Amino acid sequence: MVSSVAPTAGAQSKSPSHPGKAPSDNNDAPSMMGATAPTDARGEVVEVHGSRHTAVGGGMMTHEDAAKSRSTVTAEFIAKQTPGLNPMQLIQYLPGVNTTSVDPLGINGGEMTMRGLNQSQIGFTLEGFPINDIGNYAVYPQEIVDSENLRMINVEQGSADLDSPHISATGGAVDMYLIDPTDHFGGTVDGTYGNYNSRRIFGRVNTGFIGNTNLKGFVSFSAADEHSWRGPGDQSKLHGETKWVNAWGNGNVISFSLIGNQSESTLFPSMSLANWKKYGAYYTYDAKWNPKAPDANYYQLHRNPFTNIYASAPSTFTLTDNLTLTETPYFWYGNGNGGGAYNESLTSQQWGAQSLTGSIGPYNASNTKSMLLYNPSNTQTYRPGAVTKLSLHTGINRLTVGYWFEYSKQLQTGPYSLVNMATGQPYDEYGGGPNMVLSNGMTAEYRDTLTQTRIHTMFIDDSLSLLHGRLTIEGGLKYAVVDRDGHNFLPDTSTGPYIHGSWQEPLPAVSIRYKINDENQLFASSTTNFRIPMNTSLYDSGTYKQGVGYTAKANADTKPEISISEEFGWRYQGPLLNSTLSYFHYNFTNRLYTQTLIDPSGAIYTRSINGGGSHADGVDFEVGTRPILYHLRPYFSAEYVNARTDSNVGAGNGDYVFSKGKFAPQTPKYQLAFHLDYDDGHLFGGFGLKYVARQYSTFNNDQSIPDYLTMDVNAGYRFKDVGPLKAPTLRLNLQNITNNHYLGFVHGTSANALPTTGVYGTKIAGASTSFDVAAPFFVGGTASVDF
Repeated sequence: MVSSVAPTAGAQSKSPSHPGKAPSDNNDAPSMMGATAPTDARGEVVEVHGSRHTAVGGGMMTHEDAAKSRSTVTAEFIAKQTPGLNPMQLIQYLPGVNTTSVDPLGINGGEMTMRGLNQSQIGFTLEGFPINDIGNYAVYPQEIVDSENLRMINVEQGSADLDSPHISATGGAVDMYLIDPTDHFGGTVDGTYGNYNSRRIFGRVNTGFIGNTNLKGFVSFSAADEHSWRGPGDQSKLHGETKWVNAWGNGNVISFSLIGNQSESTLFPSMSLANWKKYGAYYTYDAKWNPKAPDANYYQLHRNPFTNIYASAPSTFTLTDNLTLTETPYFWYGNGNGGGAYNESLTSQQWGAQSLTGSIGPYNASNTKSMLLYNPSNTQTYRPGAVTKLSLHTGINRLTVGYWFEYSKQLQTGPYSLVNMATGQPYDEYGGGPNMVLSNGMTAEYRDTLTQTRIHTMFIDDSLSLLHGRLTIEGGLKYAVVDRDGHNFLPDTSTGPYIHGSWQEPLPAVSIRYKINDENQLFASSTTNFRIPMNTSLYDSGTYKQGVGYTAKANADTKPEISISEEFGWRYQGPLLNSTLSYFHYNFTNRLYTQTLIDPSGAIYTRSINGGGSHADGVDFEVGTRPILYHLRPYFSAEYVNARTDSNVGAGNGDYVFSKGKFAPQTPKYQLAFHLDYDDGHLFGGFGLKYVARQYSTFNNDQSIPDYLTMDVNAGYRFKDVGPLKAPTLRLNLQNITNNHYLGFVHGTSANALPTTGVYGTKIAGASTSFDVAAPFFVGGTASVDF
């Protein structure tokens, strides 16, 4: 509820009568070079005094001292949006951020770019631990967190902090922090209903301090469901979270967070431009099943079940007056898939170079020639790790050294399993069986790999504060060592069954910040980051053809992506208005893009392709005010970016397209956002607008999606307390109020979409690209109350 105190990262609610004390927010707190853990991050405390809500821009800006671009949304803004929106949806108005959600509540996922760099290049953390997939670095925002439990989301447009636990953050970071448990017993309940039969409930209970201890916690639960707006099926999820904090002494705090998520969605097919022109937004899977004519496009064969468990225990200890230890151990578990179905011949199968027959259940080559089989892409991940950091404060100097270690195991399989011909549903959503078995006794798989990744990252940072704190100079170095051992269980692969990859990279960073006065500051920074290739680059997979090999071939020699970014900015933070203007430049070497491949059977694969070098120059701007006339708080952000490809990109046939100097794909040249908040303590409302320029889908700039404009509205009323019920609230949220149907995101890029002539004169056929269709108009009503 927005009527409650919403502390930011590092701030703890305090009770003078209780012995437990939380860490103080002082000038010795970690800086932009190492502030990812929630127990040491700094931020502005957003408080409500009586009926006045005074946060800048309605909770879309905070006081900021980082020597780089960083934007923030706080609990006050989040609490007025549709409950349960995923984090990508909540940061859509911030400068440089381009997000697309394929369903109104964000249960089916979403996509994001920032300054033209996609989500696999952006490091996501929650409570200090990494969220990105360890194999392909994708982010599935619907799995992360309930919006009611978010205290703030920090968006770092140019670079992640040195202590940020990522091997893929070449394009910035998004750090999310949970609220802290309250000192006293209480809680929150809310319920939402909207079109597409959308329903969601949420409840949270705070224990308060337990007995005469410093320990306090909360437990929350939510359940959501919505019908698909594109075709048949629905999306649903169950989500639970708990956080416990024990703070004592001067700056000692142990916290523990556990998040569990169970999602079940009907996938939406990505859209080609040809299908968009032919069918519009409603190109989708089939709603009806005909047992006499089995159809691979039946929606029940395209489900997305997934289970996640995240655990993190970020803790900070004051060892001496000058020495602080921060420890963030974590564990990441995920298991699920994206379903698909294909017609398979039981009389003609391949086990590598061996030609065999197949059988499944009562069906074999003697009684069945071909049949429709369910073929999910299963992924199971185990991922423990820890970030350790030691900071020495000696007057005007602060020295930090740290170490991040992680060991992950990721199993990825693609079995063929039996479909219930009466209903069209797989007998096992996870492809557990009955499975197709080849005549040599082996289970048929289109992929079958085990990837083990070991990460050793050391970092050191030194900060010097001069001129009575007005000038801060900071320099740091991260040295990353990443080893990957892969085992491909498929036979006759081009790289053999065992593959080893090793990458070592020094990553320097430097920054400077100068406070002209209490309101104006200048900053500059330069950072280096890298991203190793996706684990799928290690393996052959797909269909084996004699003399050709597998459809998707390994590219184990792919070099890591290297980025060097610079920023120069001015920040004004006055009593009424906050603003930031920054110029940025980045250079990429071995820029890695995701390419979508379609097997002749219809199976879809992705792989990394080397786009060569690229560079970009751009300007970000944001401005917001505290309440002005009639309690209004406007916020505005804008970005201009000129991103160019520096190389001719390979077309896959030994030739290259003329892409050098052309505009980079997946990058809108302009973005504009505006949000106006009204809040008099009881009545509140908001209007948001977002404009995104066109985005190319090819390096040859011969295909693009047009620009688009969306608008959202919210309104609500907080009633007076009724006995133990505090601030009962009714609110209405409307998304995409013009019901604009548009392609919002370039999902898969290619060298060229139309036939062209290559650098060496070869005729190059066009390759299809794919897009995500954005969510339509949505209206939802919510009732909520604290107790």
